[in-house]
Amino acid sequence: EMSRIAPAIKRAAELYARRLKDPRLARAALDRLVPDPAGGGVPLADVIIEAISEQPDAKRALYQSLEPRMKPDALLATNTSSLSLETLREGLARPDRLVGIHFFNPVAKMPLVEVVHADDGDPAIEARACAFVGQIDKLALPVKSAPGFLVNAVLAPYMLQAMRSVDDGVAPETVDAAMVAFGMPMGPLELADTVGLDIARDAGAQLADGAAPPRCLADRLARNELGKKSGKGFYTWRDGKPVKQRDPAAAPAGLAQRLIQPLIDATRQRVSSGIVADADLADAGVIFGTGFAPFTGGPLHYEDGSTQQHRSTAARAE
Repeated sequence: EMSRIAPAIKRAAELYARRLKDPRLARAALDRLVPDPAGGGVPLADVIIEAISEQPDAKRALYQSLEPRMKPDALLATNTSSLSLETLREGLARPDRLVGIHFFNPVAKMPLVEVVHADDGDPAIEARACAFVGQIDKLALPVKSAPGFLVNAVLAPYMLQAMRSVDDGVAPETVDAAMVAFGMPMGPLELADTVGLDIARDAGAQLADGAAPPRCLADRLARNELGKKSGKGFYTWRDGKPVKQRDPAAAPAGLAQRLIQPLIDATRQRVSSGIVADADLADAGVIFGTGFAPFTGGPLHYEDGSTQQHRSTAARAE
């Protein structure tokens, strides 16, 4: 219904004005963005991207109403961040036509889009999905359908490790400052607040193999402190910015390395299990999907380099 669409149209108008500068171009862009709550455009569409709530039944019900009205060669895509294509495509007349096109928030700023395919998916459909992502000036990263795909699967253990440091008494400011100094665009706890602590919990639970959530996360959720959207999480948020203590305590020795290790291990695991095709693609995906210190060449390249450095230091010491 229109009341749901109106805030998105308002955000789009602000983005066009900022990006396009010329009011006539912004107006023309807005004219091309046609709200269509009744779905009249479905039979004309080449690509349909579903981005409703992460409820499998709701998504499947939507596909059942869409599929009979779609052009035979139209792409049906889901923006799911956590559900498997195998689950979502049950009941489709042509299950192989469903592909994942997973954007990251904020969509206007994040260059990476994960293009998700099932083991028995149609390579031609995946290629068309990647081509579409390229047409909208984003970077397509092909990944296999598996919990968290690549980016969320490597971010979750890193954010959980950061929270375990808070459980051990390290201030959020100290943790975040150590990771910004390492080269991250934002610390992991500020990131968790920005994403939403409820979302961080769900992502973590899915990938933590039954490990208990960090105490500091459970306590905040019990108080309904969800991060930026509720005004309080690891930080208090004012005017869209976290309020931080001026001079946080110095980080314990080796903190950044301890926090980044789970991210590196998860990236390596995703390559070895074939979810992403090779180490170079994984490195590029993690850099563009998380902002991981680009000068390192990515987590796997960084680890290989630091391992070699240790070896050469050890050789000199002998």
